Amino acid sequence: MRSLQLRILTTLLPLLTAASCAPTTSSKPELATPTPQTKQIRQNQQNSPEISVSVPLENQWTPELEAEFQQRAKQIIAYHANSNYGNTHGENEKRSYPKAMFDFLAGNRDKAISFLQQEDIQAEDNRHTQGIDYYYAFTLKGQIRKYFFFGENLDPAYKQRMFEGAKTWTEKDPNGRPHPIYGEGKGGEGWEPEIRGGWVDGRNTDGLRAMRETAIYLMAEETGNENTRQLYKEKLQRYVGALYNIGMGEWDSETYHGHTFAAYLNLYDFAQDPEVKALAKAGLDWMSAAAALKYYRGGFGGPSKRDYGYSNVVFGSSAARTFWLYFGDTTHQNPDPELDTLHLITSSYRPPLAVVALARKQFDKPVEILATKPLYENWQPGNDRQPGYWETNFFANTYQMGSIAGTFPDADLSPFKLMADNSQRGVDYFVVNTGGGWVRPGKNPGDRIGQYRNLLIWLRPANQPFFFQLPETAKAEIEEGIWFFQLENTWLAVQPINLSSYTKVSIPKEKFAQQYSAEQTLQATATGNNYAGFVLEVGERESYGSYEDFQQAVKSKSRLDLSSLDRGKVQLRGANGSRLELTLNSENELPLVVRNGTIHNWSKNFAIYNPTNGNLPIYLGWKIGNLQIKAGDLSFEATVTGY
Repeated sequence: MRSLQLRILTTLLPLLTAASCAPTTSSKPELATPTPQTKQIRQNQQNSPEISVSVPLENQWTPELEAEFQQRAKQIIAYHANSNYGNTHGENEKRSYPKAMFDFLAGNRDKAISFLQQEDIQAEDNRHTQGIDYYYAFTLKGQIRKYFFFGENLDPAYKQRMFEGAKTWTEKDPNGRPHPIYGEGKGGEGWEPEIRGGWVDGRNTDGLRAMRETAIYLMAEETGNENTRQLYKEKLQRYVGALYNIGMGEWDSETYHGHTFAAYLNLYDFAQDPEVKALAKAGLDWMSAAAALKYYRGGFGGPSKRDYGYSNVVFGSSAARTFWLYFGDTTHQNPDPELDTLHLITSSYRPPLAVVALARKQFDKPVEILATKPLYENWQPGNDRQPGYWETNFFANTYQMGSIAGTFPDADLSPFKLMADNSQRGVDYFVVNTGGGWVRPGKNPGDRIGQYRNLLIWLRPANQPFFFQLPETAKAEIEEGIWFFQLENTWLAVQPINLSSYTKVSIPKEKFAQQYSAEQTLQATATGNNYAGFVLEVGERESYGSYEDFQQAVKSKSRLDLSSLDRGKVQLRGANGSRLELTLNSENELPLVVRNGTIHNWSKNFAIYNPTNGNLPIYLGWKIGNLQIKAGDLSFEATVTGY
């Protein structure tokens, strides 16, 4: 057995603390820095860039943080114990395997192991790999942890079958290799080998690609198929290199971020090559930092790629329900822990302490962070020339809000979210979008957004209604034509532009209506025949003293200039004196934005994370590859260059 493999013990606490791969702890809340532990990875193959990776191999945690982690882990295991596992049909192992593994950790060992090594329902399709399903990407994620982590508890004959199947599977690159039965597939709807063909699921989302590439690498390494191992080492280098130099294509997904993360936990825990372990560690550090920036007290906010519309409440998103295990900082227990947390619980990896502080917003505020995101398939030729999206995030004392700008509409992207402190729930959400029915994700054609710290302008052609989501507890009132919304510690002032007065509407889809039963949805219809939208100002005690003072300041000092609205131009001077201007761009959907008199030059703002006042709390330049995090007294740095 490898030294990284945890020995399964009789109780949870020894399992998670006495295991051979348990993280090192320290009584001082100081982060490891790149010292002698640091590993350098060099790639010098012909026609390949030189990849250099510099990261500390372990992130040290304090005993206090580790104790919090263990307590949350116990809650998750208890939640998933004694559940119905399901079956192994198709890619159902993405649910059934982690459920069985959780049950093993809860003490139901024989039942769990019996399920984990039962014959696959579609074993005939997998005759070439000893009946073991090495096809579906989601199945691979579970197969890897089953083999390496739970392997000593498997029947030796079954584990040997897994080995022999993996040896055949990785003898050549399985991706794109014609299936022994189905060849290249018959085509049509679906993802099974009969439809798509091949020896392995070839889908290329970030998550599915990570599950496939980490699994092929690990099994090639385990079975001695060196050519395949080297090929996939290069693929992994390119992927992690992209993270540090241009970002993630499936960025900040409220649904899928944890899936990619879990796959790289497998790589970190089980890779024998120390260079690949360092590479996996670099990827995990980047992904945990990206999650930390959007995580807030159990919420997951700001713009998000591949947002399915469930995330606009505390613990609504898969990402929040996953990274809660690391970050905590909530008012109540996670009601539905993600199955991916199985990998977090059984992994030796912990995020850098500075990343945990970033998630808990333990840094000087207010601070504005500009960010960029790449096009979805960022590996396609030409997609690394410039970002696909420009993001603005503002972190105040009681809230954080973020918005997105881009040259094109995008149907699965959430363009704007604000999360504000709530002592009972953790955070309240204020979410806006256009379209039909209610607040759904998607940057719709014509939407242009500009943001400067606590000010925001949203303008579009007057052919779509606007929808606003607020908590039911929000106090709403209209004074002098301005819509005021009072949250617990955060106050909103919305000045409509060619919008009717809002009316409360219901959510027609039952599953969403239940998800947002404690929220209210307001609809405002566009009037006139040119442009419509709104401007937003956000205040709090630190900037205005009281809600009443905020109202008075907005009414007396804020100035909205619509004199050039017929040309698609809006100018706002906020109650605090800051100025924001937005003008529609006829060439694409990236607007002209002027912030405090300075034109915001998109072409000079390519950095992946770039605070507008210094480099705190997070900085990562475009194609520089050096991630820097400093939150309070904690700091962390990792470098991946040569992309």
